[in-house]
Amino acid sequence: QVQLVESGGGLVQAGGSLTLSCAASGRAFTSNTMGWFRQAPGLEREFVAAINWSGRTYYADSVKGRFTISRDYAKNTAYLQINSLKPEDTAVYYCATDRRSYYSGSNYQLNDMEYWGKGTLVTVSS
Repeated sequence: QVQLVESGGGLVQAGGSLTLSCAASGRAFTSNTMGWFRQAPGLEREFVAAINWSGRTYYADSVKGRFTISRDYAKNTAYLQINSLKPEDTAVYYCATDRRSYYSGSNYQLNDMEYWGKGTLVTVSS
């Protein structure tokens, strides 16, 4: 049974930093992209960042320069380092894995993702 478990969320002041983790179990995802999405209250879930099978990274424009995605293939874990947090970053952050193997493009839609975690809440106070 595949599971993705996020951790690392919490309450932080604007300008602060957090590191989110996503631990995958049940199968290896070395040939798949691991990504992060977020959903703010009242809004749709949106793409944040992704790291593909070769380690290439992709970011939403709104987080470029502040967020860094990485992964540890041996641990089957992805990370999201979030710096210079803003109140508008407040959301539930979800980890997901792409159903496409060895995908090298930059298009990551919700329905491209096969497995999802339950999310971790990040709240940024002003």
